[in-house]
Amino acid sequence: MDVVLDTQGLRKSFGGVLVIDDLSISVNRGEALGIVGPNGAGKTTWFNLITGAVRVDGGKVIFEGRDITHLPRYERCRAGIGRTFQIPRPFTGMTVFENVLVGATHGRNQSEHASYEHCVDVLERVGLAKKMNVLAGSLTLLERKRLELARALATDPTLLLLDEIAGGLTEAEVQELLQEIRKLRETGITIVWIEHVVHALLAIADRVTVINFGRKLCEGQPREVMNSAEVQACYMGGTPA
Repeated sequence: MDVVLDTQGLRKSFGGVLVIDDLSISVNRGEALGIVGPNGAGKTTWFNLITGAVRVDGGKVIFEGRDITHLPRYERCRAGIGRTFQIPRPFTGMTVFENVLVGATHGRNQSEHASYEHCVDVLERVGLAKKMNVLAGSLTLLERKRLELARALATDPTLLLLDEIAGGLTEAEVQELLQEIRKLRETGITIVWIEHVVHALLAIADRVTVINFGRKLCEGQPREVMNSAEVQACYMGGTPA
């Protein structure tokens, strides 16, 4: 397998509380890896360690065969790691196009002029082309989620990290978003998706990893993992289906 991302023995504490405890997870090129676990399990912290939002206390982050453990965030982004956040925070006083342009120019380190066509293409891919001249502050939640995705895609990532992008959406909106993510998969992009809307995750993921108390609990085929007794006990709070 061609491994794109390999986090080796990561550790992170906050105020004496161990949040990530010897966590090792690998992601293969072109796959969609789902990440699940209870609140406070360390899932988003793991993303933050990958992107450089927080510093590791121990272990390594290897991306495309390169040790990026101590690289600054902007260098990781330009190396090919894109990411969305749980709560979209667009520049509300800027247009949708301008928001995406920020991602393209700073994330790809290219001039505005060279990025125009790329930004239009990205907006078409996520279904926001008709909204490109609208102020981001006027968007609905689903549209903000799409914009969050567009800003990440504007950086032209090899690896896309999705953090609860389906959270807060109606079932119909989740299905719309799934269509966009399926299209992204067809382009060959590697996806790692943290999500509590489990049925959405199962519709996309090739493999699922469960994190609990900052450690890997188990991983494998999505439905087998979610129906395992240990996952039902820690994550679903019930018995196997």
